[in-house]
Amino acid sequence: MNAQELTLTPPPLSLYVHLPWCVRKCPYCDFNSHGLRGDAPYDDYIDALIRDLEHDLPLVWGRVVHSVFFGGGTPSLFSPERIDRFLQQASARLTIAPGAEITLETNPGTVEHGPFAGYRAAGINRLSFGVQSFDDGCLQRLGRIHSSGDAERAVKAAQDAGLDNLNLDLMYALPQQTLAMAEHDVERAIALSPAHLSHYQLTLEPNTLFAAKPPQCIPDDDLAWDMQERCQALMADGGFAQYEVSAYARPDRQCAHNLNYWTFGDYLGIGAGAHGKLTLGAEQRILRRWKLKHPDAYLRDAGDAAAIGGDEDIVSARRPFDFMLNALRLNAGFSLKLYEQRTGLEAATIGRELAIAAERGWLDVRDAHVIPTELGRRFTNDVIALFL
Repeated sequence: MNAQELTLTPPPLSLYVHLPWCVRKCPYCDFNSHGLRGDAPYDDYIDALIRDLEHDLPLVWGRVVHSVFFGGGTPSLFSPERIDRFLQQASARLTIAPGAEITLETNPGTVEHGPFAGYRAAGINRLSFGVQSFDDGCLQRLGRIHSSGDAERAVKAAQDAGLDNLNLDLMYALPQQTLAMAEHDVERAIALSPAHLSHYQLTLEPNTLFAAKPPQCIPDDDLAWDMQERCQALMADGGFAQYEVSAYARPDRQCAHNLNYWTFGDYLGIGAGAHGKLTLGAEQRILRRWKLKHPDAYLRDAGDAAAIGGDEDIVSARRPFDFMLNALRLNAGFSLKLYEQRTGLEAATIGRELAIAAERGWLDVRDAHVIPTELGRRFTNDVIALFL
């Protein structure tokens, strides 16, 4: 072992489950999602997920799962009974911690989710609503199929079903959006009393319809920055503390699953196109694994090595960058002890880069703790690039 390398100890483990279908793919979306053409093979897919999980179990023998996240696509296209069947089968094969956070992504359209009481009975204790905006014109320009009224009714229905740990996704810098419209979105979201808000700037990602045919009248960088600053102030006034670049929460309501990502924890990824990152203590390796992306290929091969889209070791030279890519998103930063635990590398391996970032005013490094400054948060990509 290199003198700068330490013993790798597996960090907390999460489970990510990818459910790939949606009613219609949005023009800005670059996730592995597929619009429905007829009915999806939901039951066959649950069977495939169970086979996939069994195939990867040897990678996580004896470890406890601290959070579960159903992402998509639109996971709530799967009925509560199907979600329940998967969770029961997963619990028979894995140790899921008592009280573990179990999140289901859902869209507000009434045709896109089952009864919320059914999801709660299945074990879901957190919902993440893809609201994006409370302005019907903005929703139409984004290609969304729900209305602002649908969103409000869905959130209230979930709360009436006893689910109070709710996240609302909002986007800003939307086509034809003004500063007042962006503020109004946040005000309407806060009025619904969620536990958590996610607030993202619209970006034109490669291989999306918006990248090929950009919409007209997207706010420029100055207006987008004004929107971000004003909305952040509104959320702070509403009791939501920013703890990550795009995440805001009421006290003690941060997303445990995403915090595990951002602190370079481990996650087992199952489902079409799902990615995982696992620390293999016996082999002193950190492994990334991803699955075949297309649902048809995944359904055919799940449970067999053929369903693995790829395996990659995160070698020592790559770990500082991969760690920073996540940890520098956190307002609270990270301790150098956490860096050593999660990467298996001594803090000295990033001493030079930390000194440069501190000199430029991007990071505050003191008492063995690293915190991004306000300037550093504005130039996160530049800070991360130092560690590449």
